[in-house]
Parts: sequence; structure tokens; C-alpha cells
Amino acid sequence: MPNSTIISSYDALPTLVKKYRAGGKKIVLTQGTFDLVHIGHARYLAQAKSYGDVLFVGVDSDEKVRKRKGPDRPVVPEDERCEMLTYFTSVDHVVLKPNLSEKWKLMKLIQPDVLIATQETYSDTEIKELEKICGKVIVLEPMATTSTSAKIRRVQIGAAKEMSKTLSTRLIKAIEDALEELK
Repeated sequence: MPNSTIISSYDALPTLVKKYRAGGKKIVLTQGTFDLVHIGHARYLAQAKSYGDVLFVGVDSDEKVRKRKGPDRPVVPEDERCEMLTYFTSVDHVVLKPNLSEKWKLMKLIQPDVLIATQETYSDTEIKELEKICGKVIVLEPMATTSTSAKIRRVQIGAAKEMSKTLSTRLIKAIEDALEELK
């Protein structure tokens, strides 16, 4: 049973945020791709939640991910990535981020008390700009020794090595057979 809800339209956000603010809740927002969820994601989300009462997680749409990370990404489709995050006890709401929305639209709609980011997400200048929208911006250190991209590369390299061994063996055999026929 999921722990949180998926919000598929930005239209629902103002009312929900207003309800939390009226209840005196401290709102935290983080966002990302969350492709091939791993231990680093779990640790990151738990740490993010520790900064407030309600954690919203913005998830990049498939189209947005492809545009930023290439045609082979994401590995996991957006609906599954969103649903997967609902099972984390630290996550209260998952919001799908469309590709063509205005820059920082989700942050502007939620105006979180705390925005959680990773080191490579924003420049120092952008963080200063974001602090005008969000109460506070906290940059977290990596929570795992590897990333989803690194895991995918490792699988691709392993597959290429195996293919290379198989092809090399077959190619050598084919050359030997051809040379035998020429004798």
C-alpha cells in the first residue's frame, strides 16, 4: 500500500499547499529523475524529510529526462518511477514535472520552506535566486557511492565485454575456416 499520493497536475498544488500552511506544517521540496531507484535515493529522501513535516518530490517526465540525459533514458517509465516513490515512508507527495513547464515552476507553486538539492544541481548564483522563492536551500552530499548513470554504464560495459569475447572467438574461427578453405 503506497504511503503517499501522486499529483499529476499542478492545478491541485495551491489548495494542498494552503492546507498544509494553515496547519503550520513546514514544507520540503526535492526533485529529480529517480530512475532505477537505489539506496542513495532512499537515504536522500529520508534526509530531505528530516528538514520538515511534509515532503514533496518532483519527478521529471520521461520527455524531460530524454531531453537532458539522452534517448536511452529513463530506463524506468515515469508512471513507475512516480509509483515507486510513493512506497517510501519519507515521501508525502510525488509530483510529475512536465517537460515544457516554465523554469522552476514547481518551486514557485509550492514555495517550500526548504528546497533540498544535490551538489551538481544548481550553481551558487542559482541558489541565491532560489532562496528568494524558497525559504532555505540545502545542498546534500551524495548518499551512495554510485549513481543510476554509473550503474547503467557498468551494465553496458559488461555487456560490451561479453559481446566482444563472443564476437572475437567467432571472428577468429571464421577467419581460420576461410583460410583452411583457401588451402
